[in-house]
Amino acid sequence: MTRHQPGGKLPQILMLGTGDPNQTVAGLGVAFLLLAGLWRFVGWVREAPQKPDPWDAEFERRLEAPETLEVCCHCSTPQEPGAWFCKHCGSAVGPYNNLMPYVHIFSEGEVFRNGVTGRFRNRPFIFIGYVLITLGINPIFAPIFWFFLFKNLKRSREEKPGEQPEGVQSQTAGHTLGQ
Repeated sequence: MTRHQPGGKLPQILMLGTGDPNQTVAGLGVAFLLLAGLWRFVGWVREAPQKPDPWDAEFERRLEAPETLEVCCHCSTPQEPGAWFCKHCGSAVGPYNNLMPYVHIFSEGEVFRNGVTGRFRNRPFIFIGYVLITLGINPIFAPIFWFFLFKNLKRSREEKPGEQPEGVQSQTAGHTLGQ
């Protein structure tokens, strides 16, 4: 029959439940070093220089004005107040799209659609994210998505910089705030 030691995992991790005083002192030393490191990290974060605000007061005033229209983050088309989707490109543009469970699906779908049909930054972290997320969401259909993802990467590498992919209209960002 084994004897159950009172306490929990924390005393075992800090070596407080042992009878050896050397282990107890070592556990308390490790705990002190961890707390001191955490305290130092919090101080470092609090003392970090703040980045200056990129907007001047005039731009901020125009941005907060009631007549300022929201624009689509995908095609820069002005949006009507309360719109959920862009009328021009179909992108999810509502103010709470990523917070509402049903509408959130459309935002996720747009991300995956951009991976196989549109342009995205060809960075290893983004590519690995596409691969792992599709593997986690639906491992059965992930190879099909990966096929189109690789095809899109190959197509984007063959295009010249500044050239529009097939089927994409040239967009101008001539919309300004307050107009």
